[in-house]
Amino acid sequence: MKVATSLVLGNKASPALVAEAVSKAMLKADITVASSVLLLLTSEFADDPQPAITAAAKAANCTQVFGCSATGIFTDEDWVLDSPAAAVMVFGGDVSIQTAKHHQPEQTLLTISAPNAINSTWLNDGNARYGGISGDAVGQGPFSVWQNAKGGNTGKVDAFISGVKLVSKASHGFKILTEPKQIQKINDFDIALIDNHSPLTSLKNAWKTHSKGNEPIPLHLMMAVYAEDAEAINQGEFDQTNLISIDENTGCITLAQPLNTGQFLSWGIRDQGVAEADLVLTTQQLTQALGTTPTFGLLFSCLGRGPFYDGVDHDLRVIAQQLPNMPLIGFYGNGEIANIAGKNQLLPYSAVLSLFAENTGS
Repeated sequence: MKVATSLVLGNKASPALVAEAVSKAMLKADITVASSVLLLLTSEFADDPQPAITAAAKAANCTQVFGCSATGIFTDEDWVLDSPAAAVMVFGGDVSIQTAKHHQPEQTLLTISAPNAINSTWLNDGNARYGGISGDAVGQGPFSVWQNAKGGNTGKVDAFISGVKLVSKASHGFKILTEPKQIQKINDFDIALIDNHSPLTSLKNAWKTHSKGNEPIPLHLMMAVYAEDAEAINQGEFDQTNLISIDENTGCITLAQPLNTGQFLSWGIRDQGVAEADLVLTTQQLTQALGTTPTFGLLFSCLGRGPFYDGVDHDLRVIAQQLPNMPLIGFYGNGEIANIAGKNQLLPYSAVLSLFAENTGS
């Protein structure tokens, strides 16, 4: 298996910059013809990506070019924001990216979508998925998605990587602050009663215990974790959503997703240290599940993680420490896709790591 990455920055978004990135990756992989290319471009390319995609196809001598534009992109070499850049992973030999129409039902699909293309019917169509959502933090910025060396009208990529075995898992990166409690009353997106208490009282108590002070609740860091039963939350098999607002008068809390009466809920908080420790554990668990040293990896990370904590991408640092010299590529998006407990979920503030090794049984 021959896989390599390259990351090239430039002063402007040009096809030449992309061709240089592909050529450098081909040289590292010691190949002259690629079986396929995963091409990630910064948002400067989004308005007219086709010249860049064509340049990648010509440099790789193949038409199997998949990818998207995003606010930030990275490889195992470095990460880039706010500057024209191309990140490339080239594949040689028997390993290649192929469109989903050729896949077998048991194969997990690489999924990249524009924010306006995703929907729950497609997300849970029976195929296990991993991937991310292109676009800025609110899903409004410029974005583009492509496969087979052409920008697609569907706004999404459904593909699989042949010739490999794959393990994938989401690292949530937040700390759960409360035991699961049952929701007793719902008003649309508002939680009105939980475990015979107002949700706001529950949240305030959780925050006060965590912060050990009287600072205001940082709503942008808080998460609602929910599942059909308490055991699922305790086992890490849960959904999660953001808090939108609180009502001091009624004690209600408005969430980004509507929940149901009878479900169980815990409050959580995003935390850099917890995120880093959880990704260490996730990397170790995936490597053990793979049963061998990974050959390459894909990472789909939230815009609210990585360098957005303190200017250092702790996720990339963790993976480099755990799996040194492993080719890695990915982008920062505004939603991550992972299969959890048999269900595909669109996650906030998460990192979805997928590791690959040669499938010797194929």
